[in-house]
Amino acid sequence: MRPEELKELLKATKSGQTTVDEALLTLRRLPVEDLGFARLDTHRELRQGLPEAIYAEGKQTAEVVAIAQRLLEKTSSPVLATRVPEETAAALLAEFPDATHHARSRLVVLGGARIDPATPRLGSVSVVSAGTSDLAVAEEAAVTAETFGAEVQRITDVGVAGVHRVLAVQEKLQKSDVVIVVAGMEGALASLVGGIVAAPVVAVPTSVGYGSSFEGLAALLAMLNSCAAGVVVTNIDNGFGAGVFALRLLMNRRDR
Repeated sequence: MRPEELKELLKATKSGQTTVDEALLTLRRLPVEDLGFARLDTHRELRQGLPEAIYAEGKQTAEVVAIAQRLLEKTSSPVLATRVPEETAAALLAEFPDATHHARSRLVVLGGARIDPATPRLGSVSVVSAGTSDLAVAEEAAVTAETFGAEVQRITDVGVAGVHRVLAVQEKLQKSDVVIVVAGMEGALASLVGGIVAAPVVAVPTSVGYGSSFEGLAALLAMLNSCAAGVVVTNIDNGFGAGVFALRLLMNRRDR
């Protein structure tokens, strides 16, 4: 249910246009909508400010399209489909002409036209990637934050092998409200950035690196053991989670 729909229901109940029993019947059908193959959390936007996202990997194309259709009917915000295979992305673009496919990050943004460009941004997020190989995950974080109202600046290829590259952009980082650091291999960039900024740092380990990086485990453990205070860590390759965490920080600040 969209927040404005709930407001209208409460106003109608207060004015007597809708009875209490009728309002109860409307709310009783919420917050879960059963499609048979999926149970959609249609109250998530109301509770958290962001609608449920669609994790497309492993789902049939028709299932993703059906879920997207129903979520768009129930939410006022754009809907994200993550980890979208090419075939599914093509089907979504055919079904929803205003959708945007971000191929590198495997994201599809649905209903993005409903975001008013004139609306003030929630705050600033810097997405910092250690190397070009980390860009798919970095873009997942950046597009997620951007879609729901953050002003995002992308800072790429500033890994610690050339520490001067990070120091050259530290003024930009210090002006950010939240910094997302995306790095694979040894994952040291998160500690370095965490030591030079005042903003909260969200570290995202990636599965980039040679054999002993253990597909991101080495970076994950390094980030969890960071000596820089104020660094939190997502799961390996979870750019979406980092973007959502940044948005929650900004939304919580705005609502106070």
